[in-house]
Amino acid sequence: MSHPFDVAETAALYAKKSPQDILKLAFSHFGDELCLSFSGAEDVVLVDMAWKLNKNVKVFSLDTGRLHPETYRFIEQVREHYGIVIELVSPDPTQLEPLVREKGLFSFYKDGHGECCSIRKIAPLRRQLSKTRAWATGQRRDQSPGTRSEVAVVEIDSAFSTPERTLYKFNPLAQMTSEEVWGYIRMLELPYNSLHERGFISIGCEPCTRPVLPRQHEREGRWWWEEATQKECGLHSGNLIAKV
Repeated sequence: MSHPFDVAETAALYAKKSPQDILKLAFSHFGDELCLSFSGAEDVVLVDMAWKLNKNVKVFSLDTGRLHPETYRFIEQVREHYGIVIELVSPDPTQLEPLVREKGLFSFYKDGHGECCSIRKIAPLRRQLSKTRAWATGQRRDQSPGTRSEVAVVEIDSAFSTPERTLYKFNPLAQMTSEEVWGYIRMLELPYNSLHERGFISIGCEPCTRPVLPRQHEREGRWWWEEATQKECGLHSGNLIAKV
């Protein structure tokens, strides 16, 4: 299979470049095939940057069915603000309904978040990504020093690639800090999730997200009942920089 560029070499070359330069690279190789993952949080910065480069940018969001009402309202606000379609990707009911019937709505507090995230997030994401060659996320290195400190600006998505299809993953905001992201949001007066005004920093599903205290790291508000090294749902944890 031929590849559009050497991933390891490009990741090194673009490691210090701006998010806009990384997005320009992504669009230059993949055009309208590139899709953006929007979580309904501060990654609205990614949507804003991409939309300014390509008004036809494709955006999707994982609708787990357990998001905060504020997040659903925010997704709609972003859709209207940019005049774009945000495709909501939902879990397969044939997988979800047996889980809820057999274990109830809060089984993750007892046996961990892995099974629920697998059905509500990983499987829908895998289905969505099977339709494209490249995607971009708002993942940043400072979001989790333990698991995201090595996030590359471009990588082979080893978690969702298949033997028949190489999936490329771009992380244009990788080197931005939370302070820089919020400086961008305030400077350009972008819409933001109202949960941020209530102490929420990292926003996920309602039962698994809580505000953090001053000087707590943002990921401490996610799956707080579990051991700290497990604070990933599987959307990003399998990815590595690969040379192809």
